Amino acid sequence: MIDLGNQDGRLLVFGGPYSNFAATSAMRRRARELDVPPRRVICTGDLIAYCAEPAQTVDLVRDWGIHTVMGNCEESLAFNEADCGCGFDDGSQCSNLALTWYRYADSRIDDTRRHWMQSLPRALEFRISERRFRVVHGSLTSINEFVFASSDCDAKLAQLRKAGVDAIIGGHSGIPFGQRIGDRYWLNAGVIGMPANDGSSHGWYLQIEPAEGGPVCSWHSLEYDFRSSRDSAIAAGMPEYGEALASGLWPSMDVLPEAERLKRGQPLDLPAMQISAAPARENNLRKATAF
Repeated sequence: MIDLGNQDGRLLVFGGPYSNFAATSAMRRRARELDVPPRRVICTGDLIAYCAEPAQTVDLVRDWGIHTVMGNCEESLAFNEADCGCGFDDGSQCSNLALTWYRYADSRIDDTRRHWMQSLPRALEFRISERRFRVVHGSLTSINEFVFASSDCDAKLAQLRKAGVDAIIGGHSGIPFGQRIGDRYWLNAGVIGMPANDGSSHGWYLQIEPAEGGPVCSWHSLEYDFRSSRDSAIAAGMPEYGEALASGLWPSMDVLPEAERLKRGQPLDLPAMQISAAPARENNLRKATAF
């Protein structure tokens, strides 16, 4: 784990570039527009996945010089694993589709890029407005754990307490959310390389602003021209994900809990939330509020 120390300005956090060079380029432009330097930009991992520009996307992120957490896709490619290690059930549609894009990516990543991926940290920490954050890919205990808003809150709180932080920021699941659990918080920044199954072609990222009383977290859509990424994915033999870039709908919902499945195609409503500190840490969880 790497400690980034105290942060005195706006941070941008995003996940899942997913080999989508156009989306990653758009995210870099957005950071420049917002005057956020690379040292205050964090990626939650999975640089490589469903789209057709894996090497170009890795090179862009390296050149950008931002902080990047190792995702399961980086872990698998870095150590020459047989599959993506995404946590899909054997024989599921997600698992079958992953065979194609993982082989495609594996054939296009050289040893230099694999060595760089081996060096990525599995977690980051930082402090902003006197609140402490831990950034992971899946969860504190598993790089490929799917954590959604509807996932068990007791389990989330146990991880928050184990980490000793005010908030955990995760990735991997592909759907952004913010949730207060007792006096702590679980956040997902969202991904930029694939829509959030919400019927829109854009991606999502998280902005964290210092403020009195605790930092303010807000989620924002990332608009970009998805057409080149769609066309290249289809040409590379991954039409399901190419079409998903346009439709905003995932080709499979195998990994989704029922609550998230029911929201397929619905626009996301993600109000800003402040990471405030309670007077005393609660010992028992009885209520969680999701945003």
